[in-house]
Amino acid sequence: MDDIPYLARGVKLLGTDSSVLVSSSKYLNHPRLREWIAFIALKKNGPDFPPAAEMYQLLSFIDELRDFDHIEHMITEERKVNPAFDKWFSDWWVSDYTLDDLKDCAPGTVGGIYYKTASEGNYDIQIVPDYKPKTQWQFYSLRSGQTHDYEHILTGGGFNYMGELIPYWFRLATIHTHIQNKELAGEMSVLSIFGTMRYVIRTMLHYPQVWETALSCIEQGIRIGRQSDPFWMAKMEDVWHVPLEEARAKLGVRGAVDLDTQKEGEFWGGQRTTL
Repeated sequence: MDDIPYLARGVKLLGTDSSVLVSSSKYLNHPRLREWIAFIALKKNGPDFPPAAEMYQLLSFIDELRDFDHIEHMITEERKVNPAFDKWFSDWWVSDYTLDDLKDCAPGTVGGIYYKTASEGNYDIQIVPDYKPKTQWQFYSLRSGQTHDYEHILTGGGFNYMGELIPYWFRLATIHTHIQNKELAGEMSVLSIFGTMRYVIRTMLHYPQVWETALSCIEQGIRIGRQSDPFWMAKMEDVWHVPLEEARAKLGVRGAVDLDTQKEGEFWGGQRTTL
């Protein structure tokens, strides 16, 4: 025992007759996900493979690993003890507007900010394919995509790579704050934890100049998620014409500060070489 380094003690590998990798982790057992993890953690950023494309790859891998019947059961059980969650599903509100519907929103309102950002950046306001959800999980997934850009605005996260950390960590905090079943909360957070992992590891490895900015964004996202109401369940059309600070108060958004991370985000993404 004394000859074994302290940190290496306790390792007891199991034998197996399997000719392929076998693990108790379904994630480790997925070859393409293993490759994706190494790829997104170690790569540098470049225009040949933007971060959005990385997430597009991930979606199919995660769906292959989900037990959708069990997730549906957990959602149904959570609704029995979580009135706000139950009402959200009962209302089953799905947005179907276009960017043109926002053009009359005044500057400084939630809708006005979104219209200006989306039109100037040539953004598609539907970041997930438009479809009619048939299951509770599909509804949750669709609404998560439909409200993501609003979460940028409401949490103070700029529409750039560093600003992306705020809604990511807001989600990771708010879901566990407002969902009682922690296994369900975990399922609802899988995409977010994989998504933010790219930023955390790559920033430290390749872009340490903006690490402190990344920390500030993460801290703000966590703070908002823990302190705020579950405004990710809100009907965002209700605050289109409301000034941002009033909308935050109306929706129970607490701890938000508008952070200017544009130049840091451009540095991380490779659009600029210096700060």
